[in-house]
Amino acid sequence: MKATGIVRRIDDLGRVVVPKEIRRTLRIREGDPLEIFTDREGEIILKKYSPIGELGQFAKQYAESLAQTTGQIVAVTDKDQFIAVAGSTKKELLSKSISRELENLINERETLIASNDDKNYIKLTNDDDSEFTYQVICPIISEGDAIGSVIILTKDPKVKFGDTEIKLASTAAVFLGRQMEA
Repeated sequence: MKATGIVRRIDDLGRVVVPKEIRRTLRIREGDPLEIFTDREGEIILKKYSPIGELGQFAKQYAESLAQTTGQIVAVTDKDQFIAVAGSTKKELLSKSISRELENLINERETLIASNDDKNYIKLTNDDDSEFTYQVICPIISEGDAIGSVIILTKDPKVKFGDTEIKLASTAAVFLGRQMEA
């Protein structure tokens, strides 16, 4: 744990203000849920709550099945990071923060298909230097909220994505969204 040097008082309703700089750095927006933890030394730890994070193991199995069936790279994200990755780039993406472009795409609930030559192709992480030739990104919607995405990727320059990959990503996103509602 890292000290920030910022001290806040609890108000008469038991509230504490999280400073704007910290909210901006950690991408915490108004209305975002925070999970509260305590430890034996009396520390209180606030952590961004990821509803899809609860499905981490399930999302991993789904991504692995889809990757095995398609032969492509499959990833599942929440609105902050990659929570499941299957395929050859697992170590490149797993647990990395998603880019602002990807976060905006999720929030706008848009499905994207693009080759790396297209102007609408987006970086997946802030330090994305990968060589994916195609990407399909589909938002996961649960109870009306955009909570993450399913991404299918390839590095093979001979492969062109189309309706099949869009339908596969969309089916996975709908399924994972419904699992959250159950």
